[in-house]
Amino acid sequence: MVLKDMCFFNKDILVTKPPKKSPLLLRMSVLIFSMVCGVFICSVCLKQVSTHARTMLMELQSEKPSRNRLGLTDVPLLHYPNPVSFNRSECAGNPVRFFAILSNQRSGSGWFETLLNSHINVSSNGEIFSVRERRVNVSTIVQTLDKVYKLDWFSSASKNECSAAIGLKWMLNQGLMEHPKEVADYFNRRGVSVIFLFRRNLLRRMVSMLANSYDQNAKLLNGAHKSHVHSKEEADTLSKYKPIINSTSLLADLKDMEMRTAKALQYFNINRHMILYYEDLIRNRTKLKDVQDFLGLPQMELASRQVKIHKGPLSDHIKNWEDVNKTLHGTAYECFLQTDYSS
Repeated sequence: MVLKDMCFFNKDILVTKPPKKSPLLLRMSVLIFSMVCGVFICSVCLKQVSTHARTMLMELQSEKPSRNRLGLTDVPLLHYPNPVSFNRSECAGNPVRFFAILSNQRSGSGWFETLLNSHINVSSNGEIFSVRERRVNVSTIVQTLDKVYKLDWFSSASKNECSAAIGLKWMLNQGLMEHPKEVADYFNRRGVSVIFLFRRNLLRRMVSMLANSYDQNAKLLNGAHKSHVHSKEEADTLSKYKPIINSTSLLADLKDMEMRTAKALQYFNINRHMILYYEDLIRNRTKLKDVQDFLGLPQMELASRQVKIHKGPLSDHIKNWEDVNKTLHGTAYECFLQTDYSS
């Protein structure tokens, strides 16, 4: 009887004991859960970074070109340089304004600078800091800037004696963002007015960058590389190349561009400045009058011989257009897919 009861007891245990769970199944479940959480957290962080950058841009863009809260004035400071390399002669009593164009590659800064240099009283000396030795450290940067603003820097744009405004073009990736405080302090100390020039449509900028990089090796124009052209025929030749854009990293790349611009605006917000966009200059040439007013120059009709390379819809200039369109559709960058100016 006891043996019989024991058998029944053991039978009950076998029937009621829950089956063991597979360790492999548990590990897979934890792994999948971790991956889902990681993707969610990453997407939230990217969205917050983009939102923060866009908020910074909107706040800074809404401010007036120049402010008085830090003792800045609406009128550019006047300087009377005494160069050592030449004599200003009868123009020694004529004041000079200092400026710097802060921009990114393929944002229209080359075209904009040629417009400025068409003014009889303006000397903008190009990308001086593209030469690495001039931006090794703060000391070499200051020495280079001093030479420019003392009128002792010579370039094809130099108008020497009777320049009313003297400056340069400085790309954000040419040492500027490595020493923002020191450069901003120098600009305030020397009374340098800052002209920000950026591009709203970052996808168009990306196309221009990729095409320009390709031509550095391909040299499509009779074996010569040209970043800027002066004829429709040259522009048509260069625009035939259609780059493939990495759609996998596209959103992250656009966010990085946006954040870099926002940081530049934040760093040099303490300086007397104005903000320009390439698309606005294309659509509204009266913006050039605002620039001349900002620099305290007599108004002149400004002109450039440069010809735009990538015209028309972006679908004509991107080889994997469908992938790019699908990636940006429904995002904050969807507007980049549209034609944002007529020329």
